[in-house]
Amino acid sequence: MPSTAVPAPREQGGPQPPAAITATGLRKSYGDKVVLDGIDLRIPAGSVFALLGQNGAGKTTTVKILSTLVGADEGRAQVAGHDLAGAPQAVRAAIGVTGQFSAVDGLITGEENMLLMADLHHLPKREGRSTVTRLLERFDLVEAAKKPASTYSGGMKRRLDIAMTLVGSPRIIFLDEPTTGLDPRSRHTMWGIIRELVADGVTVFLTTQYLEEADELADRIAVLNDGRIVAEGTAEELKRLIPGGHVRLRFLDPAAYRSAATALPDAAEHAETLALQLPSDGSQRDLRAILDRLDAAGVQADELTVHTPDLDDVFFALTGAPTAPAQPEEASR
Repeated sequence: MPSTAVPAPREQGGPQPPAAITATGLRKSYGDKVVLDGIDLRIPAGSVFALLGQNGAGKTTTVKILSTLVGADEGRAQVAGHDLAGAPQAVRAAIGVTGQFSAVDGLITGEENMLLMADLHHLPKREGRSTVTRLLERFDLVEAAKKPASTYSGGMKRRLDIAMTLVGSPRIIFLDEPTTGLDPRSRHTMWGIIRELVADGVTVFLTTQYLEEADELADRIAVLNDGRIVAEGTAEELKRLIPGGHVRLRFLDPAAYRSAATALPDAAEHAETLALQLPSDGSQRDLRAILDRLDAAGVQADELTVHTPDLDDVFFALTGAPTAPAQPEEASR
């Protein structure tokens, strides 16, 4: 962890939506290795929450605890309104889990994988077949349904994995690095599937090393480092935590440029391009203050651009190291 820790954004006031997942003081160690060092979570229902972290940061352990696969050493959690320790069966009935590595059985067909899940969920035979047919259509797997799953591409296996997870109609889904090993086209397809799930009211808990993925999908993001959550907020809130944001104003008229430079004495001047640059967090309040100063001087900028740090900058500042996404394991589509 860098020596200059960055505080997490404060929660906004007003009523909050109901929580799908809450956790307080979760701790987990394996021998002398502390994996989770007291994390707190509150994830609203019907949202996408992304947990970012390097390999070994504790992302998968968090998923395993919240999905009842392993127990926490300390702390409490509720998932879908059920206490994790007191009602694990009720938690399992309400959730679906897709891990980093496919749970698909390659020796049987995609359809048979789906029907097996229907049997495990004790669905009546007719209802099970109807559910499987609907999900195969939804995930564009009808043509491949009768083929052995071992013949599927990486992208198809991921789609089948999530389709199998949905057989039990879970309201909360844990996706542990769901696009690892997929090519860009397959990743974008998976993003579309995740957005559809949330539109249907499903809560998605996503772990990922792909910062673009978190930026695209997540309503809120938490950064996990050395077993602790070191920052949490929306993507825009997190970007504003890191220095380096600025506003660039460009003028076509040299006289307007000189007047603006006088009105904004704290701006860096670029006379050759008739541009001014000011530090800014990119917030509406900050931009309004700059424009008000220009208005008071009777000057208007011809071009205004806002530059803010991206999630890569945030991640590096909070964890002290750049991300190292897993390399693709196989071609996919």
